[in-house]
Amino acid sequence: MTRLADSCDYAFAQAHYTPQRLWDFFDGDRARFNIAHECIDRHAAEPARLAVRVAHADGRDEFITFRAIAEASSRIAHWLRARGVQPGDRVAVMLDPSLPFYAAMFGAMKCGAIAVPLFTLFGPDGVRLRVADCAPRVLLTNAEKAPAGAGIAGTETVIADASFMEALAAFPGTYKPETGADDLALFQYTSGTTRELPAAVKHTHRSVVVLMLAALYGTGVRPGDEFFCPSSPAWGHGLAHGTLAPLAMGVTTGTYAGRFDPVRLMQALQDYGITNLSSASTHYRMMRTSGAAGRFRFAIRKLSYTGEPIDAETLRFIDETFGVPACSMYGTTEVGVALVNYPGASDFTVKPGSLGKAVPGLEVQVQRPDGSPAAPGEIGEIRLLRRGEWVPTKDLGRIDEEGYFYHAGRADDVIISAGWTMSAVEIEDVLMQHPDVREAAAIGVPDPVRGQVVKAFVVSPRQGDEDFARELQDFTRARLSQHEYPRQVAFTAELPKTPAGKINRKAIRDAEAARRVTA
Repeated sequence: MTRLADSCDYAFAQAHYTPQRLWDFFDGDRARFNIAHECIDRHAAEPARLAVRVAHADGRDEFITFRAIAEASSRIAHWLRARGVQPGDRVAVMLDPSLPFYAAMFGAMKCGAIAVPLFTLFGPDGVRLRVADCAPRVLLTNAEKAPAGAGIAGTETVIADASFMEALAAFPGTYKPETGADDLALFQYTSGTTRELPAAVKHTHRSVVVLMLAALYGTGVRPGDEFFCPSSPAWGHGLAHGTLAPLAMGVTTGTYAGRFDPVRLMQALQDYGITNLSSASTHYRMMRTSGAAGRFRFAIRKLSYTGEPIDAETLRFIDETFGVPACSMYGTTEVGVALVNYPGASDFTVKPGSLGKAVPGLEVQVQRPDGSPAAPGEIGEIRLLRRGEWVPTKDLGRIDEEGYFYHAGRADDVIISAGWTMSAVEIEDVLMQHPDVREAAAIGVPDPVRGQVVKAFVVSPRQGDEDFARELQDFTRARLSQHEYPRQVAFTAELPKTPAGKINRKAIRDAEAARRVTA
């Protein structure tokens, strides 16, 4: 029987793809389905079969088997039920990639609870915003981050350290899931494009079925690949494409834990013999600017990126260093992956800078404001046809004469920096908590390494100098995330307003762009 994983080629995908064939990858069906079983338990029969390689920033390598995750997650499932956690309750997990992280996330889903992975660099405000939204019964974290969850009403904070894992031995190492395909399994937080404050994208257990589209044609994952994705599994790319999709196929995945270092990443790519790399655009830029790539030997055969476009110089670096085309993978957390470049396809030409073409079975258009299709070369909004309706992405784009899509900027106030999606309003809200800030506006400005960085414009009665700027940066970083703060701060007497009295970020962006042109 022909299976979708039998070939990477574009023509094969168009000829053989049907939605029903995605279900062929799984044991479950439209009635009974559990992500923990599909991604972990069914691959655990061989004790030594490797699930995850973790490259720690301190140089350690951690190799975790499917069997180890299956047993530890079953014990956590029993532990959660013993504490009164019921199906549908939320269990937040704020840990770096490690056995405790995977055991906690899959254990929560295994017992019917909803797993909520949280970024370990969130500060107190960042944690509380998300915890207040999802109201978890339990927050599993480490000793360093435990104070961020302390005192949150209705949430028990538990330190998932070595002694915690040892104590789990009192519980059985097997657990039979009883979830339905449409039961909620995951909340994944984003500062995305549909709300000004962090929004939880809610995934059912069956969502991993649709995710296989991105695995097959966005990252090109196939059995036999040695896969690696350095993005944090608390975010969409690292969770969906770096963790769930490859594990569902039984493919060993790799990830990064700790403060990012491009040299450490390249060491891991060499040592693990990685053949398929999917990364945020900024990771490639940082590898290039490190100047260290020539020290390593790579075995990369498929390579993809997401987050934002890659500059021409970094595209040249990828071509010279890895010898394979850089394949963009475009989508949003809310609607999934839509445009891909079919990594590994011998019959698909990858055009530098292009978003590629639609995944099989999905119709994508660049449309004018009235909903009519834009002509080749004409800029409009990228929209996806879902359940008979055109869904806006709030991204601008264009197509060429051959039907390839190109990104033309964002249509909202979301800022993407180094692959992280950040909310301008969330950053402004924190800045406004400072006693010396009267008004604040945040926008994204170009940066050669990160694509964009946050620039804050601040109105204050206090003198605006370098010391005050650093104070505001530290103030914001301590309350949101280590990456989520204004790397540039400008002080101004007033901010432009709309007729309704709201801060006009478009006017600020336009003025900043003009200033850069004349600078």
